[in-house]
Amino acid sequence: MKLIFITGWTISGLGKGITSASIARLLESSGKKITMIKMDPYLQVDAGTMSPYEHWEVFVTDDWGETDLDLWNYERFTNISLWKDNNITTWKIYLNVINKERAGEYLWKTVQIIPHITNEIKDNILEVAKDAEITLIEVWGTVWDIEGQPFLEAIRQLKLELGKQNIIYVHVAPLLYLPFSWELKTKPIQFSVKQLMSYWIIPDILVTRTEKTITPEIRKKISLSCDIVEENIIEAKNAKTIYSVPELFRKQNLDKIILNHFWYSWEKANLKNWNDLVNKILYPKKEINIAIIWKYTQFLDTYKSISEALIHSWVANNTKVVVNWVDSEKLNLEKLEELKKSGKMDAILIPWGFWERWVEWKILATEFARVNKIPFLWICLWLQVAVIEFARNVCKLKNANSLEFDKNAEYKVIDFMEEQKNITKKGWTMRLWAYDAKLKKWSLVEKLYWTNKITERHRHRYEVNPEFYDILEKNWLTISWISPINSKLVEFVEIKNHPYFVATQAHPEFKSKLEKAHPLFEGLIKAWLENKKNF
Repeated sequence: MKLIFITGWTISGLGKGITSASIARLLESSGKKITMIKMDPYLQVDAGTMSPYEHWEVFVTDDWGETDLDLWNYERFTNISLWKDNNITTWKIYLNVINKERAGEYLWKTVQIIPHITNEIKDNILEVAKDAEITLIEVWGTVWDIEGQPFLEAIRQLKLELGKQNIIYVHVAPLLYLPFSWELKTKPIQFSVKQLMSYWIIPDILVTRTEKTITPEIRKKISLSCDIVEENIIEAKNAKTIYSVPELFRKQNLDKIILNHFWYSWEKANLKNWNDLVNKILYPKKEINIAIIWKYTQFLDTYKSISEALIHSWVANNTKVVVNWVDSEKLNLEKLEELKKSGKMDAILIPWGFWERWVEWKILATEFARVNKIPFLWICLWLQVAVIEFARNVCKLKNANSLEFDKNAEYKVIDFMEEQKNITKKGWTMRLWAYDAKLKKWSLVEKLYWTNKITERHRHRYEVNPEFYDILEKNWLTISWISPINSKLVEFVEIKNHPYFVATQAHPEFKSKLEKAHPLFEGLIKAWLENKKNF
């Protein structure tokens, strides 16, 4: 069992997640069986109840886990599929210890952080890691966060218990550049490493985040002050795309350093196919403008999965995606006309959201896309919005709405599932999980997926009301997927005689990878390319 721990210092967003995922890509390309873990010391059970303004996007696993976005970083860089147990939180650890204490497993002992909490952390890591050759574990936050101290103590103990030949500590820290004096400053790195050493953890590999190339003098200075050999100081310079980072690390022999430490035979990582795809990001042949009408406008990472899924479809179609972010609060008919006329709206995508704020503008955008034959993709809640718009303007149900938006609506075309009606708690009560489905024969989505049996992940609470299926389909709204688990659950709708009118209740963006773009995103760009060719 080989474990690699990735820690960071100073600020969040420094690049621990991309560093972890890029190392994983390298090791997987060298033929190693890997898995990955994210340790999140916050006190929530999981990320499911956090605000998108505070914690950005929530990622969903196949087994109803709501986790940190970094797990999707891991999946999109590799061929692994992760589960909820690949995300370890403080709550999970403490709950297990408390349950064991109540069951009498610690009789006559005082339950303490050391050894009981740290033992539980180690047990969780080893359980996930047992079937992999190499497991990469990213530690949330920075090394001085008080919440993370038991986790740092646990990973220190593992080196003693498993042997130093089976453990690697990778530390990510910033190498600051002062433009007014043209200097690289190493003091933040030195202080960072010394802070980590105060927990008796000495980094084996140092990944330096930097804007400028590290000079031999700076490298030697870092090596001497941080007790790290120069070859193990890896330069992580700002890249044009995050998908270039594995090749950046390979050129510095990071895979060789790791495999030699673990006494594995070393074969050069094969990144040819990966790098060919990266070149399509850097040198696309065509260009499309996609308007994304978004709700949570403070952080782009709130819709990180959407952005990356579009990049994957960009690669699949060799067509650069220029995203024009449109604030739904500022949306109106004039704005839509302006976007169309200016060429900034070749296609429209509306990502997920919750609650009724600015939903009427998105209903307007749905009608605009439908009437003007603009290719569009609606995700999660916005399938429901698409159904509301169709019910109002095509089926002539003028007061159609969702129970979520108007409890007194005359036509509740969107309603609760029966099992949702008595729910009071918020955690783990939405429809999560990866649901199997059988697509309607000859439908557009069946054509896009090249199969009629698929699986997609979900995260929502309301559903299309079965009472309105007949009138919707009589007016040519095709319900192209109904979940076989519960025949009342609509998963896809589409319209014929339209370049691309697709809405899904699922979150297809969670399954998109650079090496395998998701069919719905790939199809959106392809539909525009075909539509453009015909005019």
